[in-house]
Amino acid sequence: MSRYDFKLPDIGEGVSEGEVVAWHVKAGDLVKEDQPLVDVMTDKASVTITSPKSGRIAELHGKAGEVVKVHSVLVSFDLSGGAEAPAPAATKNEQGPAATAVGDIKESLPGMGSMTVTVTPAALAAAKVAATPTAVSTVAADDYMAPSGRALATPATRKLARDLGIDLSRVRPTGPQGRVTKEDLRAHTGRASAPVAVSAPVVSAPVVSATVAMTARAPVVIATPASKGGEALEERVPFAGLRRKIAEKMSLSVHTAAHFTFVEECDVTALKAVRERLKPKAEALGVKLTPLAFIAKAAVLALKKFPILNAAIDESTNEIVYRKYYNLGIAASTDAGLIVPVVKNADKRSLLDVAREIERLGTDAKASKLKLDDLQGSTFTITSLGAQGGLFATPIINFPEVAILGVHQIKQKPVVRDGQIVIGEVMLLSLSFDHRVVDGHVGAAFAYEIIRYLHDPDALLLEG
Repeated sequence: MSRYDFKLPDIGEGVSEGEVVAWHVKAGDLVKEDQPLVDVMTDKASVTITSPKSGRIAELHGKAGEVVKVHSVLVSFDLSGGAEAPAPAATKNEQGPAATAVGDIKESLPGMGSMTVTVTPAALAAAKVAATPTAVSTVAADDYMAPSGRALATPATRKLARDLGIDLSRVRPTGPQGRVTKEDLRAHTGRASAPVAVSAPVVSAPVVSATVAMTARAPVVIATPASKGGEALEERVPFAGLRRKIAEKMSLSVHTAAHFTFVEECDVTALKAVRERLKPKAEALGVKLTPLAFIAKAAVLALKKFPILNAAIDESTNEIVYRKYYNLGIAASTDAGLIVPVVKNADKRSLLDVAREIERLGTDAKASKLKLDDLQGSTFTITSLGAQGGLFATPIINFPEVAILGVHQIKQKPVVRDGQIVIGEVMLLSLSFDHRVVDGHVGAAFAYEIIRYLHDPDALLLEG
């Protein structure tokens, strides 16, 4: 058999590994060049890897949910029987044929189909829980070893571990699917050899809920109850792909940034009038002018006056990084989950250009056409809840940014103007800040600067 090993290509700057989300082929399949092989999720986005050549699939390396390193073997091809001959062995500076890696934010993410999970004694043992009455045992915190011998972690966590001189396989993981997080590394350095009490609760039927009480949380194992009248009482789908990446990033933000939220209302009656006046002219130019475009421009002007709000913390060097470029993340909801495409260089764009780019990113997000570059480099994020804006919310910071702006529904409310009560168009703004670098009075002043521009759109247009 003539065999060719295809390696996972470099799929973006700073990306050293990817999680296998779903395979489009199986061993024995005949594939053509450029045919989709597998969906891989990185820290940045989901990408679809296509075949570098035609041939028969001999072996797949990596199951759904497993992490594969860049330049490690991904697929083995059988090129015998008149198929294309294998390429010559790669030299030290060559990686072999490159596959296509396309940014893929899908409306229905691959690998999210139904599955059945059965809880067995082995599964409970893997969760470090015994199916016996409550008992307590003691283990040394630094005696933990990853069962597989190779710990799961994101590239950023691996870099921090290298900087701290920590062996990841000896760190007790608390992240989704047993991943080691930055918090696990910090806990590991602080625990030394202190004993950890492990409690094993009683297991009862028909539903098993297994938990571990310890300094670092262990996975929870839940059994599916028996069906009733032949009808399944539960449906399970893998907690994987984009949904798992969202969970990891939200957990990282909540457990790293010291969140505080500031909420204030904003009378946008004048803004709404300006928009209605400019709307026909914008439509004639093929641009949908929404209130979000005005809010984005107001945010940029406020960021320039309060540069700490456009900053980030580089935890590897313990430095505050002041960014002098303004890339606005605009949160967008898709069927696969919440993503944050980025309006690059928003400070250099006109109001119409910002509106045009917001519309493009939103359309491409829903059509799964976003490129990897569309999702990278944000310095400040705006999330709009639109018609379902509610009263107010506490948005979670898009870490490592230090602030986020939540925009709520515009509603008619009584307001006081010149001593008279009139009906105004009022919108609530919810801003969350990282209290480690943003003081309360600075966050409030930043919020009122945005509100000032939205109250007076003429100043926004003149300065923007």
